[in-house]
Formats: sequence, C-alpha cells, structure tokens
Amino acid sequence: MDRFRLDVHASEQDIVGNIAEDVRKGLTSAQKYLLPKYFYDELGSQLFEQITEQPEYYPTRTERSLLSSSARELMERVHPREMVELGSGSSYKTRVLLDAASQNGGLPRYVPFDVSPSIIESSAAALLNEYPTLDIHGVVGDFERHLPEVPPAGGRRLVLFLGSTIGNLRLDERRSLLQQIKLLLDTGDRLLLGVDLVKDVATLEAAYNDEAGVTAEFNLNVLRVINKALGADFRLEEFRHNAHYNHDEARIEMHLMPRSHQTVSIKDLDLTIEFTPEETIHTENSHKFTRETTGSLLEEAGLCLDHWYTDPDNMFGLALAAARP
Repeated sequence: MDRFRLDVHASEQDIVGNIAEDVRKGLTSAQKYLLPKYFYDELGSQLFEQITEQPEYYPTRTERSLLSSSARELMERVHPREMVELGSGSSYKTRVLLDAASQNGGLPRYVPFDVSPSIIESSAAALLNEYPTLDIHGVVGDFERHLPEVPPAGGRRLVLFLGSTIGNLRLDERRSLLQQIKLLLDTGDRLLLGVDLVKDVATLEAAYNDEAGVTAEFNLNVLRVINKALGADFRLEEFRHNAHYNHDEARIEMHLMPRSHQTVSIKDLDLTIEFTPEETIHTENSHKFTRETTGSLLEEAGLCLDHWYTDPDNMFGLALAAARP
C-alpha cells in the first residue's frame, strides 16, 4: 500500500484569485494593508528560513527547544495515533515529536496541511525515509478555508498549530479558526498551540529588525509577489521596512513605508494607487500572549487549557488544549 497520499483543495489558480481579491480590498482601505500569507512564495519561504537562523530571532529555536524538553511527557500524556499539523512547512519541528513517538512504537499517520504542494511532497519524502512505519496523508489548502477537508481521524489525534502563527490573525479570525479546529477534536484528542509570550520590548523589536536585514527583505517580498501575480509595478527600493511593538494591542506590527510620493499601477486589477510618505502599508501583526490570555482565547472558542509548557525564561509557550464537552 502506498504510504503517501496528497489531497489538493487549493490550486495555483485559486491562490491567484484570492490574491486579486485580497489586494484590491487591502490597498483601497483607509489603512492600506496586505495579508502576510502572501509573503510565502518560494523566495519568501527561503527568506523566512533565513530569519529563523538570525541571532535576534528567538521564537523558532526557543519553541524547538521547548518541544524537545517536553516531547516525551507530551506524547505519553496524549498517546496520539496521528498528528495533524496546520502550516506544516518543512515539518522540521515535527520530527521532535515523531522521535518521541518512536520510543513507544511509532506514530501510524501524519497529516501535514499546507498551502504549498511542493513543500508537503519534499518533506514527506524525507519523513517516509526516516520513519519506516509512518503513513502520510497531505492536504493542500488554506487553513482558513479548507479545514473541513482534513481526512477523518485514524485514531486519537494531536493537532499541531505551532510557530505562534495564531498571533498573525485578528481576534475574530483567531476565535473562528480555533472553533474550526475544535471540530477536528473528539474525546481524548488534543490541540498543541504555540504562542510567543509578552516580554521586554527591546527583545521583541530586535527579533523583527535583524541587523542582517533579512526581515526587511522578507517584508518587501510581498510587493514582489504582487508584481509577479497581478502585473503591478511596485518599485521595492521606494519602500522601507518598519517593525515596532504596539503596547495597547500587545503585538509587533510590520509596515512598509513609502520613501516618496508615488503612483503604483496594478494591471490585472485595472487599479492605480497613490502612496505618500505619511502613510504605510500594514503587512503583518504578530500578537504576543500570556498564559492567561491564551487560556481566555481557548475558552472563547470552546476549548480548555489542559496543560501549559514554557521555557525557563518564559519566552515561548505551548498550550495543550482539549475540546469542552
């Protein structure tokens, strides 16, 4: 029996259509904005991998270290028969949990869910070689649209939503997504949610303003994506990266700031946009959490906090949650 299956629910044409709709809405709003999911073409994904290697960017290495120290206890607590990972990417951190499961006979099935078929296929090829008892059922889709397409559970399930990706969403979007995730959970199933924690502003802002300028290039890449996808003529050198902490909202905000007054044409939308140096394009939020705000968010979505893991410096949190009866 073939150990790998891939279900595709979002084609490249679907994705381009979504870009057109989202870009028109975002750039004609009073506060111009672009959605952060459009950072991630092939170059954007490479740039993000480089970001995670920068000395200022603590979240990825801290979360992986926390997973490593918690994995054995976590897997013994949940005893999953399958893992579903939302935004699976390269499945780099997933290996920590797969290794822990291997100590108890291995995990029968892994369900990576990502917008990129190529990243699922490449990571699956590596995982199938490394874990000979593992079957993989990949799902290509947008987790805000296609979560109902996750295949029926093959046993007790652990859903992974790591990287503090939840922090990129607005409050209503966070609540809606967690409500959808709840529908994937049966009795005994669990969600493992990664959240970046509130900490000193200097550490937070440095993580999004690395000295090498990789995050700045990553931020600008959204304009490159729109140029390619929609026939726009953004001049990247005419915009600069800005990232700062918003105390009131407990979040890092990323913006692109025009260096001069300019006019941008988006051919495929038949749209012309004026930009002035006094305005910005809001490209990403990265909300920060505490144990208390994480618990409240879960409760609002019909989930409950079952267990809380954090590192010794309280930099990052892993919330293990269950569906409320």
